[in-house]
Amino acid sequence: MTAHEPAEGQISHAGLAHAWLDWGGSGQPLIMLHPNGFCAGVYHPIAQRLRDQFRIIGVDLRGQGASEKVTEEALLGNDAMAQDILAIADHLGLNSFSLLGVSLGGGVAIEIAAAAPQRVQKMLLIEAIAFSGPDRESQHFDYGTGNHPLAIGARKRRAVWEDRSTVVASYGARRPLNVLDPKVLEAYARWGFVDRPDGQIELACDPETEALIFDSHRNHGPKETFDQLASITTSTTVLHGTHSDLSPAWFEEQAQQLGTTAQAIEGSHFFFFENLERAEELVRQHLT
Repeated sequence: MTAHEPAEGQISHAGLAHAWLDWGGSGQPLIMLHPNGFCAGVYHPIAQRLRDQFRIIGVDLRGQGASEKVTEEALLGNDAMAQDILAIADHLGLNSFSLLGVSLGGGVAIEIAAAAPQRVQKMLLIEAIAFSGPDRESQHFDYGTGNHPLAIGARKRRAVWEDRSTVVASYGARRPLNVLDPKVLEAYARWGFVDRPDGQIELACDPETEALIFDSHRNHGPKETFDQLASITTSTTVLHGTHSDLSPAWFEEQAQQLGTTAQAIEGSHFFFFENLERAEELVRQHLT
C-alpha cells in the first residue's frame, strides 16, 4: 500500500486557530476525533486503509496537535470543541458526515451529534468519555481538585525529548502506549511533537491542557456530555475494550441511553489503535 500524505488545513474560529489533516478519499466524509493528549495524526495508518470508501478528516482538538495552545479551563468544554469541528466542516463544505471518536474524541462526537443531528449520518463511539454523576465519583473524576490520577500524571509528563526515535523507543516500552501498533506510535511521534529551535522536540499538547481536561473542572465536561445522549437520534455504535481501566458499566449506560447495546472488543482503552486490520474492519462494519 502506497502511503498517502494528508493535506494540512487551519482556520480561525472563536478567536483560536484550529488545525486538521485531510487524507482525501472517496465516499462519505468521516471525521475522526482523537483521545486527550493525542493528535489527528495518530489516525494516519488507519486512514490509509479506508480511503477507498471514505474521505478521512482528522481534527486536532482545541489546544492539541497543531491547533492553538489553550490552558484556560473555561475554554476547554466539550461543547466548545464540538463547535470547532462544525466550523471546520462548514469551511470544507461538508453538509453531512459520519463521526468516529476515541476517548475524549468520543465525548466531543456526542456533542456534535446533539448540536447538528441533521448533519451526522452515523457515529462510532470508542471508549467515549461521557458518564453520569455517580460514575464520575466512582472513577475519581474530581472537579477542580487536581486529584485525578491522570491529571497528576499529565502534569508530570516529560515534554521535551531529544528526537522522535527516542520517544518511540520509550513509549513503546511501557504502558499505556506499548500496546499501540508500531505505525500508530510512529504517527503519534511525528504529529504529536513539534520541532524546537534547539534541535529537540516538544509535546504539541501542553501537559497542562491535558491535565485540565482529565480533571474535568470544565464548563461542559463528561457529565454534561452524558446528559446529551438521550437526545441523540444518529445511528450510533458503542464499543469498549475488554481490558480497559474504565468500567464496562460506563459504556453499557451510554448504550442504554442511545437505545442500543455496548459491544466489548478485545484490548485496552486504546484497542482501536492496537490492530490496524481490526480497526479497518470495525469502521467498515459500523459506518457503512
